[in-house]
Amino acid sequence: MHTRQGGSGQGLAFHFCPDCGATVWFTLGRDPGTVRIPVGAFADPGFPAPGAELYPHRRQGWAAVTLANGRAGGT
Repeated sequence: MHTRQGGSGQGLAFHFCPDCGATVWFTLGRDPGTVRIPVGAFADPGFPAPGAELYPHRRQGWAAVTLANGRAGGT
């Protein structure tokens, strides 16, 4: 597990795969009872598209995001 302070100032606790090191799940300090799973952890091409992009200003230029409503992320 790795903990750090997020941009909002709250703590985050990340839990990793022991084999490959990928983030498997994480929790937020203000809501430790809710587990969050990064959508990239799913290899299913039929997995639903994201409905929102929380930090579009931090997205890498090469990362294209199309939301479930068909709009480009960050718009």
